[in-house]
Amino acid sequence: MSARTFMFLLAVVTITTTGFVTTDVIAASSSDSNQQADANAKPPFRLAIAGLTHDHVTGLLRDLPRRKDITLVGIAEPNAKLAASYAARYHLAQSIIYTDLDKMLDETKPQAVVIYTSTFDHLQVVQACAAHHIDAMMEKPLAVSIEHAAAMAEAAKKGNIHVLVNYQSTWEPVNTLLRDTVIEQKVIGEIRKIIFYKGHSGPKEICSPEFLNWLTDPNLNGGGALFDFGCYGANIATWFLNNQKPLSITAVTRQTKPDIYPKVDDDATVIITYPKAQVIIMASWSWPYGRDDIEIYGTTGSIKTLDGKNVILRIDGKPEQKITANAIESPYGDSLTYLAAIVNGGIKPQELASLENNMIVTEILCAARRSAQSQSTIQLR
Repeated sequence: MSARTFMFLLAVVTITTTGFVTTDVIAASSSDSNQQADANAKPPFRLAIAGLTHDHVTGLLRDLPRRKDITLVGIAEPNAKLAASYAARYHLAQSIIYTDLDKMLDETKPQAVVIYTSTFDHLQVVQACAAHHIDAMMEKPLAVSIEHAAAMAEAAKKGNIHVLVNYQSTWEPVNTLLRDTVIEQKVIGEIRKIIFYKGHSGPKEICSPEFLNWLTDPNLNGGGALFDFGCYGANIATWFLNNQKPLSITAVTRQTKPDIYPKVDDDATVIITYPKAQVIIMASWSWPYGRDDIEIYGTTGSIKTLDGKNVILRIDGKPEQKITANAIESPYGDSLTYLAAIVNGGIKPQELASLENNMIVTEILCAARRSAQSQSTIQLR
C-alpha cells in the first residue's frame, strides 16, 4: 500500500428481528491527498484551563501534546506552588501560567476555557468567561446549589456564551447505544425503571490532597458521594427522559466512614419519581470495588450494561443477547473535539453536556440533599 493510501472500516448495519442493530465490519481503501489536507488545515483551537485542583486535569494535560488540532495558550491557578508542580510534571512553559484568571483571559485570548476548580468556584469562572465572551466547559456537576446554577445561566445569557458540563460517561459508546435502543427503537417497550450504580471504594486513596480537600467539603462540593457520583445518574436519566422534570425526590445519605469523611456523606440512595417511570441512583464511596453500571426495565424487556461498550438485552420469552456499541462519531466522541465544534459553530450542544439538562440535574441533586437532611420526600411539581 502506498504512503498516500489508507485503510478504513466500513460498517454494514442490519436491523435484526428483535429490533436492535448489529454491525459487520469490512475493509475498504481510499486515497488521501496530503496537498489537500494541507490546504484544508485550520489553525489549532486555542484552549485555556481555569484551575488545577480537580484531578481530571491530569488526563487533559497528558493527552494534549498528542493533539495537533488544539493548543494550550493559558492556565490560571492561584496556588503558585501547585501550578509549578504541574508545569514541571507536564513540561509546560512558564509563560502560559497565571495566578489571575482575568489577566490570563485578557492576554492569551482563548477560544474556550475548561474548568478544573472546585464545584463552588464554577460560578466565578463562568462569570469571568462571560465577561470576556468566551465559552466554558466544566467538570461535572454544574453547581453546588440552584442559586449558583441560575447565576451561571444568567451570566451565559448576558455574555452570549455556551456553558457546558463534561461527564466521563458522555463519551462512552454504551450510553448512546442504550438511548438508541431504549428510546429511539423502543426495543424494551416503555421505560418503567432505571437503576444506576456508580462509585468506588473512596477518594482518599486515589485523589491528590488539593482535590480531596474540596471534594470532602460540603460547601465546596455540595455534598459528598451524592454530588460526586449521584450527578451521573441524574444526567443520564434526564437525557433518556427528554429533559422531563421529576415529580418528587426521596433520598437517604449515610456516613459509613465518618472517621475518613466526617463532613460529608459517603453513600447515597436517591429515588426519583416521574409520571410513568422511577429512577434509582446508588452513589457511593464505599463500594467494595468500582461500580459503573446501568439497568433499564421496560414493559417488554430489560437491558443492562456490562462495561463502556457492551450490554445484555433480555426480551420476555427470548434468550439473552449481547450487543456491542459502535464508536461514537466525531465530533461527539471526546470532550475537546466536541467543545471546539460547538465554539466554531459546527454543532449545537447535545443533551448530556447542555445547560438545560444540567439545570435539571442541579435541581435533582439539591432536592436529594434536602430530602436526606429532612428525612422526607421533596415534591418538585
